Amino acid sequence: MSSHTANTELKLIGKLILEGELLCETGLHIGAGKGSLEIGGADNPVVKDAFGRPYIPGSSLRGRLRSLLEQAGGLAVPSELVYLSRRKGQEVRIHQSDRPGDEVCLLFGRSATRMERVQGDAIDSGSATPARLTVYDAPLDPDSISAQMRENLDDELTEVKSENAIDRLTAQSSPRTLERVPSSARFKVRMVLDVLCEEDRELISKLLEGMRLLEDDALGGGGSRGSGRVRFSGLRLTWRSRDFYANGAAEQELVSGATVAALQSSAAELAGKLTE
Repeated sequence: MSSHTANTELKLIGKLILEGELLCETGLHIGAGKGSLEIGGADNPVVKDAFGRPYIPGSSLRGRLRSLLEQAGGLAVPSELVYLSRRKGQEVRIHQSDRPGDEVCLLFGRSATRMERVQGDAIDSGSATPARLTVYDAPLDPDSISAQMRENLDDELTEVKSENAIDRLTAQSSPRTLERVPSSARFKVRMVLDVLCEEDRELISKLLEGMRLLEDDALGGGGSRGSGRVRFSGLRLTWRSRDFYANGAAEQELVSGATVAALQSSAAELAGKLTE
């Protein structure tokens, strides 16, 4: 548990840059929404950039990490749930507490102006804290889609998976199609952890815990039906102290080519290197 206190002074000590690859072990589906349907296309298309290439939105990856950490920590308790969205039929509640040492809220931030408690009580503005973690959109590495894969995919970057839902009484099938990024595709991941006080160094362990949980869970839609199994690889950690930004001091490469498990085993040592 973090040793943060309510009166901890926040001042940039430095930024920890985490870069690496996210490998699709199975097909990956992160939906683009109903507004992207095309005639003759899949019922559920994946999100793509302006060049038609699939990517992983930073919000999707960040949100999944947060959700898994909330579940693992048993934080989905009614007294600490707030509405992220209250639109009818789209109610979304997430964890948010006033506890200074709540590592999930420290990592992902807590807003006092946009959210309200399930009970309807306004959150004290003094509980607001800036997010330490920034997760960027992860672009596809086009070289990870081999020529053979492109040939089998009719020169596309995605595949279409056909599924059937069977009515339990009539046995009538209801076919649907799901567009997915194929297995073996790789995405370039970049995250930045802001260290705003000495206690923030401990948050690297919480971030790695979320990444480890994700490797044994699923990202995107259709996870319970086989989609979305991913793995991080080739992780590189770089430390840029405040002096890097103020005076052009050299950055410090802490680790290169690591797995999440390897980083977890040395998390305490890594945290000790995050100094001014």
